[in-house]
Amino acid sequence: MAIFQQAGNAFFPGYRAFSKGLEGALAALSGIAPFSLWDILAIPLAIALVATFVFCLVKKRSLVAWLANVCIIVAAMLLFLVGAWGLNHYAPPLSDELGIEIREYSADELEAATAYYLEQAGALAAQVPRDEDMTLERQDFHELATIAGAGYEPLSSTYPLFEGSTAPVKELLVAGEPLLYSGHTGIFWPFTGEANVPSNIAIAEEPFIMCHEAAHRLGIASEQEANFAGFLACEASDDVRFAYSGYYEAFCYCLNALAANYPQRAQSLIETAIGAEVDPSNTKTYGARLVLFDRYCTAEHYQAYEGPAEDVGVAVNDAYLKTFSEESGVKSYGEVADYLIAWHLK
Repeated sequence: MAIFQQAGNAFFPGYRAFSKGLEGALAALSGIAPFSLWDILAIPLAIALVATFVFCLVKKRSLVAWLANVCIIVAAMLLFLVGAWGLNHYAPPLSDELGIEIREYSADELEAATAYYLEQAGALAAQVPRDEDMTLERQDFHELATIAGAGYEPLSSTYPLFEGSTAPVKELLVAGEPLLYSGHTGIFWPFTGEANVPSNIAIAEEPFIMCHEAAHRLGIASEQEANFAGFLACEASDDVRFAYSGYYEAFCYCLNALAANYPQRAQSLIETAIGAEVDPSNTKTYGARLVLFDRYCTAEHYQAYEGPAEDVGVAVNDAYLKTFSEESGVKSYGEVADYLIAWHLK
């Protein structure tokens, strides 16, 4: 890690190619199972850990030897995690590989990008399947997971860095709910090459999050860059559910940045976008209202998962990101707004 931190450019793109090849092979092997392997195997491993500890106590075996074996296993897993995938955190900026400039942006540029992504999302909002009360209709998880797994194929012809595994994203059957309570909506598991998402995430962001996790399998480790890659995959999709989810998330990230820095501008933009009256024939105004309605539904959906476990989960993830020199930690999830502004300007 120290070597890559100091001289990371010397190892790329070679290391990323190695990592993508390895994770792709693991994904192909684990893809034999229709469920997430690590999600299921974690249970017997946990049972084995407790059982061997109890065995040592009952048989009066050396606990030092037991602890030594556990430490060796943990050390081997950490070595694999870092060597096989984690060093992608030290890759050159994704913006360099995509040919876009990231710089400081003015309030006008941020506001213009926010308005643009709202308009794009609004144009698609009424085309996405909805229930009678206009809430988004829950789609088949495995259908979306298959589309998301292959979501980077359209981009790879223009940007070769997106070439790699097209294995479907997998559903978390056991760890899904606990993961949501920890404040996370997906996880990439380098030991099996599996991109995983709980089935009960908010409907509006489900396709985007699937593409985000699939981006990690392509060696894109940075959270903000995986967010941007997820947006690009959604934008390039010919499936309206993915296109909408990508523009919806882009708008939300930009709006959050605008509201945090220029709250009056954010309020004014929303008031202007939704207009004074609800008119379904007005695609622009009605679409904007649907986008904001989906944003409300998403926030309401995750309220049920708020609590102490979320604080702990966020703290752990923050420490992990900072270990790999993502100095802003979990705040890097929001910095994708810089990429989105640059993409809009381009």
